[in-house]
Amino acid sequence: MPDRTYKLIELVGVSDQSSDQAIQNALARASETLRGLDWFEVMETRGTIADGGVAQFQVTLRVGFRIMMPDEVRS
Repeated sequence: MPDRTYKLIELVGVSDQSSDQAIQNALARASETLRGLDWFEVMETRGTIADGGVAQFQVTLRVGFRIMMPDEVRS
């Protein structure tokens, strides 16, 4: 396996359903414009409150994606 280099970014996923759905939303959206997404780490979970209950889940993720080799970019 060749050596790999990764770029790290932070994303905040949002959902009114669950923290798991917030993670899914962030990764789905990022995958629309980024290639080589390989892993994520949950850094922070928070939310907003309305009428005494959870209104929104917000999850901060650190996401690693591969810096592609020239032959990977062409394919």
